[in-house]
Amino acid sequence: MAAQTSQSYANHVRLDPAFHFFLLPVAAITIGVAVYNMLRHINVLSVWTVVFAIAFAVLVLKTRLYALKAQDRVIRLEERLRCSMLLDEPLRARVPELSEAQLIALRFAPDAELPGLVSQALSSKLAPAEIKKAIRDWRGDYFRI
Repeated sequence: MAAQTSQSYANHVRLDPAFHFFLLPVAAITIGVAVYNMLRHINVLSVWTVVFAIAFAVLVLKTRLYALKAQDRVIRLEERLRCSMLLDEPLRARVPELSEAQLIALRFAPDAELPGLVSQALSSKLAPAEIKKAIRDWRGDYFRI
């Protein structure tokens, strides 16, 4: 496996070339071409082509969202398990108060920083972006879809 660039807050967002640079543009262009064709030659087939193009775009987007949602559920479970192992009891009991987005943001925190960040997230109601910015020693997530 090739060496991976070390992740940080600045570069942790990942693009999937097949999705972002192929499927999304193809879906958008298909809708545009179908609408253009329908406006030039309105008939049942051209209207149906627009409906079908929109359905294709929805399929592309929903497929991506379903994968991300499933991954978020796994991350949430992993982080709850990690919190149960690393946090002392008073803080461990408050983990259910963290939002799903906060738990997902905490995955980038190393074990040593996790207790402080959980405490901060709970007391200050930190947004996920603020949690990520507060991490000093970033723990990369190289498997995110």
